Amino acid sequence: MERSSEQRVGRRRDDELRVFGLNACLAVFRARPDDVRKVYLLRDRLGELRQVLAFCAARRIGYRVVETEDLRKLTGSQHHEGVCFDVHQPEPRLLSRFLDALPAGSAQLVWLDGVGNPHNLGAVLRSAAHFSVAAVLVPAGGGALLSGAACRVAEGGAEFVPVIPMRDAEASATLLAAAGFQLVAAMPLKGSDVFSAALPDRMVWVFGAEQSGVSESALARCSQRCSIPGSGTVESLNIANAAAVLMAEWRRRHPPA
Repeated sequence: MERSSEQRVGRRRDDELRVFGLNACLAVFRARPDDVRKVYLLRDRLGELRQVLAFCAARRIGYRVVETEDLRKLTGSQHHEGVCFDVHQPEPRLLSRFLDALPAGSAQLVWLDGVGNPHNLGAVLRSAAHFSVAAVLVPAGGGALLSGAACRVAEGGAEFVPVIPMRDAEASATLLAAAGFQLVAAMPLKGSDVFSAALPDRMVWVFGAEQSGVSESALARCSQRCSIPGSGTVESLNIANAAAVLMAEWRRRHPPA
């Protein structure tokens, strides 16, 4: 019996993440080439990825030219952009260790409360990398976790902004407060105008799911609520756009040294 295309081309191991999309894959290669375990690509990507393939040949890392349908099955997406890598997943970072290593001074973090869509996570990571967000915090075992789809949408941002899982929200909030961070809820309505509100030097933007918003338990941990004023023609921005606006406003007031 003929094996499926996925079986013929290869399966990733449990400790590996399948990253796809040209910019996402190139970002992995530039940031941590030794974590690349396997490369699959279309023939028309050979020229753009020749440096990657030369590295693979020198390190005896497998690579394979495949057909479009193979890549679609490997990635579960039509938006693979002609390449995917199997890569070792980075070790999950502990919030306590991250905060201990974080330099003193201004910093912004993002806390995703109930956000489960990988495309939203990817879009937030892309903006977070652009505006020098130090980390994105997510609930462990639920919500938005890093995936191939998130990495593709992040366009390389996932390699520069750590995604830190939190097992205990209350304990995480306590650690953040001890490190001098204030939590600020991003609200579609009824929050202070972000363009005139005071924004702390060390702060955490808390974003909720687009339909339900920030949960009551998360709101109780926030010292402030901010909204983005608009024309009123539409109710609010989606999470990806709202996150970019809020991150940009904080960065405008706290430019890098």
